[in-house]
Amino acid sequence: MSRGPDAATLLVRALNRAASSAGLTLAVRSSDWQRWASATFAGARHELLLELPDIEAAARWLAALPEADIPIRGHLVADAIVLRTHGEGDMLVVAIEVLTVEDG
Repeated sequence: MSRGPDAATLLVRALNRAASSAGLTLAVRSSDWQRWASATFAGARHELLLELPDIEAAARWLAALPEADIPIRGHLVADAIVLRTHGEGDMLVVAIEVLTVEDG
């Protein structure tokens, strides 16, 4: 019996919605995650490599990302960090790390 999409899939969908609401189209070049747990929480640490058009708009969106509310069913985004960025033509390539925590 399937429990539905995993946290990584839900995170990508949520990031796509957030980028879209900022007028951006996000493409995922790569995505990887590993389970994470502390004494009181369980979740996952995600590392994604993204492509975003419109470098200036993407830079504004990324600057707000660490404080953004990114709703994910059954999970909370505990931390979002931009690791590195570089331009490729008119595209911004971005590596981000996101920590999700299971809600409930």
